[in-house]
Amino acid sequence: MVPLSKEDEGLGLLTIYRREVRLFSEKEIALVQNFAAQAVIAMENARLITETREALDQQTATAEVLQVINSSPSDLAPVFDAMLEKALRLCGAAFGALFNYDGESFSCAATCGFPPALLEYYREPVRPLPPRSAMAQLVAGKSTSQVTDIRADEFSSPTRRALADLGGARTMIWVALRKENALLGCIAIYRQQVRPFSEKEIALLENFAAQAVIAMENARLLTETREALEQQTATAEVLQVINSSPGDLAPVFDAILEKAHSLCSAPCGSLQVFDGEQFRAVAVRGLPEPFAAMLRQGYRPDQNAMRQQMLGPDRGVAQIADFRELLRSAPDDMVVRAGVEVARLGTVLFVPLLKDQALLEVAS
Repeated sequence: MVPLSKEDEGLGLLTIYRREVRLFSEKEIALVQNFAAQAVIAMENARLITETREALDQQTATAEVLQVINSSPSDLAPVFDAMLEKALRLCGAAFGALFNYDGESFSCAATCGFPPALLEYYREPVRPLPPRSAMAQLVAGKSTSQVTDIRADEFSSPTRRALADLGGARTMIWVALRKENALLGCIAIYRQQVRPFSEKEIALLENFAAQAVIAMENARLLTETREALEQQTATAEVLQVINSSPGDLAPVFDAILEKAHSLCSAPCGSLQVFDGEQFRAVAVRGLPEPFAAMLRQGYRPDQNAMRQQMLGPDRGVAQIADFRELLRSAPDDMVVRAGVEVARLGTVLFVPLLKDQALLEVAS
């Protein structure tokens, strides 16, 4: 037996056998030692070539993800898809996902290779977070969380059971997406055999996580800039309408409703004037005609709790998440009932038009 060693580090053994009792000579031992040295050289060459190829693959993957980020700065879907595909391929994982975190729950933003049954499980946001789960550890401040064998781990949450039973996952790792200590989400990849992720693989995932944060920040800044520009443009266009028709309020009200609905992604609404006793719609957008006609005809706000708030001392913006709740509190209000049964209103926002704290109109 001749050791294979490099700088006093044992790499293996070269062993040869005889079936009779006959010692190897010094020349034969020297020959085997020479073969052992050649084996070490070959192993070192293979290691260096493998490391070089892996480094090149990682650099190429990083560059390709950056290209996707540059080519679609406001669209995160292709960025996340490219990132997950490369992470799975370079780390030898079966499937993976990228999750967004909103401060309370994780929601799946992108997947790659997910089994259909498991994909259905992750359709809803993950909440609440089990206290010892990988997600909870990331929320607590950890940068990574790895489980070597999901089935052998003493802590078994519903999520882990689903990963094992529906996806066949065994080894998993979660890597946090952070910006200035704020958790934005995580990358999670899974192997279907028990094989821990190496330090190099974890470093690669952390690099992808940093790229994901850059892409998310770019998209946020572009979205904010675009929204600000759209709002400024809408304000300028409304002012143009006011200047072009100073004696005619109808086109002004129509333009205001159109811009408000477009920028706030609302399909319908109205602008109503208040004469001291009743509301009357002077502009309507997207509402069913029977309900629109009721608003144009005018109505008293006596039994309408939301509009009573408009007439109260606070005179504030009023929003109700589910308009049906208003019907439960005011079942005899015909306008509210029509809003639920005819217009099928969901979330409603009321904004008063005030002058010196006097209510002139309301937009909804």
